[in-house]
Amino acid sequence: MADIISLGGLQVASRDELGKALEGGGCAASSCGSKAGPADMDPATWAKVKDHPCYSEEAHHYFARMHVSVAPACNIQCNYCNRKYDCANESRPGVVSERLTPEQAARKVLAVAAEVPQLSVLGIAGPGDAAYDWKKTKATFDLVQKQLPDIRLCLSSNGLAMPDHVDEIVAMNIDHVTLTINTLDPEVGAQIYPWIFFRGKRHHGIEAATILLDRQMQALDMLVARGVLVKVNSVLIPGINEAGMQELNRVVKQKGAFLHNIMPLISDPAHGTHFGLTGQRGPTAAELRAVQDLCGDGANLMKHCRQCRADAVGMLGEDRGQEFTLDKLPEVVEDDGEKRAAYRDWVAREREDRRAAAEAAQAEVAVVAAPPMLVAVCTKGGGRINQHFGHATEFQIYEVDAAGVRFITHRRADNYCVGGHGDGETLSEIIRTLDGVPVVLCARIGEAPRERMAAAGIEVIDTCAQDYIETAILDLYASRNRRDALTA
Repeated sequence: MADIISLGGLQVASRDELGKALEGGGCAASSCGSKAGPADMDPATWAKVKDHPCYSEEAHHYFARMHVSVAPACNIQCNYCNRKYDCANESRPGVVSERLTPEQAARKVLAVAAEVPQLSVLGIAGPGDAAYDWKKTKATFDLVQKQLPDIRLCLSSNGLAMPDHVDEIVAMNIDHVTLTINTLDPEVGAQIYPWIFFRGKRHHGIEAATILLDRQMQALDMLVARGVLVKVNSVLIPGINEAGMQELNRVVKQKGAFLHNIMPLISDPAHGTHFGLTGQRGPTAAELRAVQDLCGDGANLMKHCRQCRADAVGMLGEDRGQEFTLDKLPEVVEDDGEKRAAYRDWVAREREDRRAAAEAAQAEVAVVAAPPMLVAVCTKGGGRINQHFGHATEFQIYEVDAAGVRFITHRRADNYCVGGHGDGETLSEIIRTLDGVPVVLCARIGEAPRERMAAAGIEVIDTCAQDYIETAILDLYASRNRRDALTA
């Protein structure tokens, strides 16, 4: 696509296309573009998820989320959690640079919304528990709703306090809630949670895990019954809860959960968690995928989670939080929402164009009888191959076969190019990270890293810069199979 320009840090569209949208020349979001949604999803649900980067894998290419750290209090202790404040160096749940009052949080949200037109969702994920620290959570949402009614609200919770606030959640139009449920077995739960605090008393062991599980199931039932979309998060802990993950997936699907996010344990000893300090390892990429594959017939799986900080800002996979610390916020912020509305109009049209292109490419491979292939993609968002290989800090992994293209996971890596020069040690780590992936698609790559990647058995292709991800992958798969057929 010619004449690509940037909006809010994301390369998104031609100057003419985007200029027309930002000037109000586009069609209304309610009347154009992707209003129909996927064929297997009812329109009401599609309206809730189409702009939510956590609830829609497609949306995460276009939209940004924001977390505000207003809820520091927590009512349980998890062996995988160590909340840290005044910390800008770790990227994991429970970590924040600043704890905010509701008033400070609302001011910060307004500032981000004025600068980041991709912003569509405000979430509260701690750094404690949003449902337990409810007064601060509610006060923040009340303030933001008055100023930014177009921003969707969501919260995350361990579920222990959630049943007490379902009526208020529904009344406030919070239609996305994430519940962390790690096991259906209280004996397993006792290995994950040292204690909980419930009804004014601290409980331990199996008793604590039983109370927590009962409240989590109650919360899930109540939220689903009231029409709230529920995503269930589960931390995969090898040797502890992986054997029960398939049954957990089956149960939450039966109860109506919209998504199940099975995510890997983060257990670096430097983080100071109990599991990290006692040597409990996290799962390998192969182990995580094996468990996810076992759950293929259960609840729909979220595979694009980045396990965000409790003060994350920006697209999934990036964190612009340090750009919006309190000391950097303007005293007065003016925002009328026009840029966000124009951006959403553009996304609606872009989605339709992307789908049409993918459908045309799919027709070329629909009759191919060839094994699946993994492809890594360098992207900054927008659903396009638009990132230099040397600037990538993660690779999005897709699988393609005759049935189409499926997002599998993402693999993190330090960027190879630092200060204009390549780092050989980092490139070695990237090669290890991409083990089992034979092809990388990127916007550009230098000859030296291309040759070293080729020597490791990984082909890097930069001839599809700015192409749609699915279209480029399908075209690659079709051309490979045509070539193989001719040489067979």
